Amino acid sequence: MSQTLNRLKESPSQTAGPYVHIGLTPNFCGISGVYPQDLGASMVNDRTRGERIRLRMRVIDGANTPLKDALIEIWQADADGLYNSPSETRGAADPNFAGWGRKPADMDSGECVFETVKPGRVPFRDGRPQAPHITVWVVARGINIGLHTRMYFADEANAEDPILQRLEHKNRIPTLLATRDGDAYVFDIRLQGDDETVFFDI
Repeated sequence: MSQTLNRLKESPSQTAGPYVHIGLTPNFCGISGVYPQDLGASMVNDRTRGERIRLRMRVIDGANTPLKDALIEIWQADADGLYNSPSETRGAADPNFAGWGRKPADMDSGECVFETVKPGRVPFRDGRPQAPHITVWVVARGINIGLHTRMYFADEANAEDPILQRLEHKNRIPTLLATRDGDAYVFDIRLQGDDETVFFDI
């Protein structure tokens, strides 16, 4: 006869706490000597090909307040549409472009600012070209599992993008579009509300 083992109950889930920043951005947290600079802090150098752009991103909660403890990672193709990955089979990516970045939110503004290049178009699984885009991963307080979304550029031709075409509610496409503001693209990731960003289950 089987017996109940109460001592083996599942542990309660926890929100992402300060260990996220301590582990991923130690220099930002004042912990020196782990890395010369936090991994993902720099994506480009003076030899990187392509149009240089600045991304200003914020994570906004349901009360329309920027989260000041958010952490954002981005992944993208280089200016020629090639990924800096061993899985890339279409050619060699720009060796002077990292292809990914990681930034904690500024404690005053809540912004994460990335210096990168505008990505080239990459093919969808069926070969159709996707619009230039950047994959975004977000963690912060209250988020148990990191959220995935995409950032497209409002000044690009996005109508034929295979992913955007699959969205059932087309009125939500603007939640994935970064707008130009001077020398930067601005992208707010809204966790709740009428303008909640589209997130992807990947």
